[in-house]
Amino acid sequence: QLQLVESGGALVQPGESLRLSCAASGSTLDYYAIGWFRQAPGKEREEISCINAKGDDPDYVDSVKGRFTMSRDNAKNTVYLQIDNLQPEDTAVYYCAADTSLYYLCSGQMYEYWGRGTQVTVSS
Repeated sequence: QLQLVESGGALVQPGESLRLSCAASGSTLDYYAIGWFRQAPGKEREEISCINAKGDDPDYVDSVKGRFTMSRDNAKNTVYLQIDNLQPEDTAVYYCAADTSLYYLCSGQMYEYWGRGTQVTVSS
């Protein structure tokens, strides 16, 4: 059974950067598609980026392109989300998710395994 644990969230000032981690245990991430999502207070969960199980370049939602960078380190069984130039509207709980069935398409799909999230707060 795959388990995912996010970390790296913090209270930061606008313009700062963070790197979020999603560490997996119980199985290797090599054959999983991985997605990053976020949910701001009072809003629906939003998909941010994903990498398909095939290992293609990440997909990003238009609103985060240029500031968010997703990467995976299979040797460490960990996926990362680098967030640069953080803004107050980035305040949210950030989640990672994984699924073995998403070999080609990972955007807008259902994911089977989810972490519990890490809080990112951007405030001056």
